Amino acid sequence: MAILVNLDVMLARRKMRSKELAAEVGITEANISLLKSGKVKGIRFETLEAICKALDCQPGDLLEFVGDEDSRLSRPDAG
Repeated sequence: MAILVNLDVMLARRKMRSKELAAEVGITEANISLLKSGKVKGIRFETLEAICKALDCQPGDLLEFVGDEDSRLSRPDAG
């Protein structure tokens, strides 16, 4: 089981750069990069709220639960 972070998808949809989002949310570009890559163990609700406000989206637009049976995680080339 895994939680996928679709932040890169929302940034593309909103035509916003990571640098711009980081400035608006008040976190570093490095932290945005970690979020995009899914290499974080958690996120503060305050930060999630700020990201959703900046991107005009819902938390469910950014986070996706993927079960074991999902083929995207079982493929060797899945990232």
